[in-house]
Amino acid sequence: VIRPEPCSICGSRIRFGKAAVKCRQCQLLLHPKCRELCPSPCTPRPRHHAWPREGVLADFAPPTPPLVPTLVVQCVTEVETRGLTETGLYRVPGTEQLVREWKRRLLRAGGTLPALGSVADIHVVCGVLKDFLRGLKEPLVTFSLHPAFLQAADIPDDAACGTALCHVVSKLPPANRDTLAFLMLHLLRVSHSPSCKMDVLNLSRVFGPTLVGHGSANPTPLAIMEDTPRQCKVVARLLSLPPDFWRGFVGTEQENLVP
Repeated sequence: VIRPEPCSICGSRIRFGKAAVKCRQCQLLLHPKCRELCPSPCTPRPRHHAWPREGVLADFAPPTPPLVPTLVVQCVTEVETRGLTETGLYRVPGTEQLVREWKRRLLRAGGTLPALGSVADIHVVCGVLKDFLRGLKEPLVTFSLHPAFLQAADIPDDAACGTALCHVVSKLPPANRDTLAFLMLHLLRVSHSPSCKMDVLNLSRVFGPTLVGHGSANPTPLAIMEDTPRQCKVVARLLSLPPDFWRGFVGTEQENLVP
């Protein structure tokens, strides 16, 4: 090993000058002593499919639908496995250094992710998910459709607003649409957990800036001030859409989303 990297099995760092084992097919890297714990068979992953450090959502999506990045699926699965009894889920911040370290580790791993079960604090997993979504080159609702989402959410009549939002969602790039649907179903489950104390309003405040963002990469201070309350409104309205609408994008192939 020239550049220290984490072992994909135990998660601890393989230090400079130490021996390591690497799979020719899936590029899994591990300590020689962890070889017996290696999953078999492996999942072949071509070298060129390694994830970029930054990009639009489609750059991280799998080749077959539903087009939800593995990192998003794995974080959501971990949160739903052991986080739905945590008060303030997604509102309470995780340790910033751990969030950065795990995000870097997951992005470096690409499609074959190390297990998140070793992350003791579930708020760190929540932080990784939020940081990944915030770090995209454009928000999930995209720059081009940003005005349409804001306008649809401003429609006072609930039925007309719902119809307009469904129409705008259907215009999203497939990876953005599938990932948004996957996240909406997840956030609805969080909102229904009494222990979390995170209702739709709380979740929309947390995820408004992350999912909706602004209409350009460099918004003016005035745009930032005007957008903030409208971002939350968009997410709250999206969470009010029927769950079956969202399941239409990811429900039929939900089993493919299990990491």
